Amino acid sequence: MSEEAEIAGRAPLGVDVEEGKTYWWCSCGRSKSQPFCDGSHKATAFVPQRWDAKTTGKVFFCTCKQTDRAPLCDGSHNAL
Repeated sequence: MSEEAEIAGRAPLGVDVEEGKTYWWCSCGRSKSQPFCDGSHKATAFVPQRWDAKTTGKVFFCTCKQTDRAPLCDGSHNAL
């Protein structure tokens, strides 16, 4: 049986990102620093996902952890 990510939220989080900066998205849903990793996955099989900003601007990161476009929101939270 595979482990499932916890639903950390039911809406994406808009974050102002900086071109060239690396962000580490929480894939387990346990982080208290959503949508980013705080190390809470250490007791799980999950690992944070690296995402490099190609441009500066607002990006909507998934918090429900159900997206098929990780780490970005694809609207999957609407089906929860």
